[in-house]
Amino acid sequence: MKNKLTDKQKELIESFGVVQEGMGLSPASARVNALLTIADATELTFDQIREALELSKSATSNAINNLLMLKRIGYKTKPGDRKRYFYSELGEWQKIFIESMQGLSVYNDVIKSIIENRTNETKEFNNKLKDFTNFLTYYQEESINLIKNWKK
Repeated sequence: MKNKLTDKQKELIESFGVVQEGMGLSPASARVNALLTIADATELTFDQIREALELSKSATSNAINNLLMLKRIGYKTKPGDRKRYFYSELGEWQKIFIESMQGLSVYNDVIKSIIENRTNETKEFNNKLKDFTNFLTYYQEESINLIKNWKK
């Protein structure tokens, strides 16, 4: 990496990485995502990421592939250059939040199917499940509206 990381940047990468680990990311994925958010350059190559974080090639590759699958990072290519340049998607947080809220629909539909196929003998539990699906619908709609109305 051209610009070496400062001690403060390294500290922030570690802190942000620990927070993201708590949110379910692997340690390597969390550090890669943190690096792409904190580094002065907005785009980094595979080798720059690997060198900055002192990760093996396989750990770097797995972390990048995981983050791409989760849509936490993206990449671009440049004409005449075979390298991929990875960048943080954190700037696209509104799109990411809306997609995650929309993803609740599938989960909610499955819970509704479960309710339809449950015995009528467990009314109290069934009502709790119905209440849960109603809340999920409300939460999803209100969250999407909140995001769309942010800074209008």
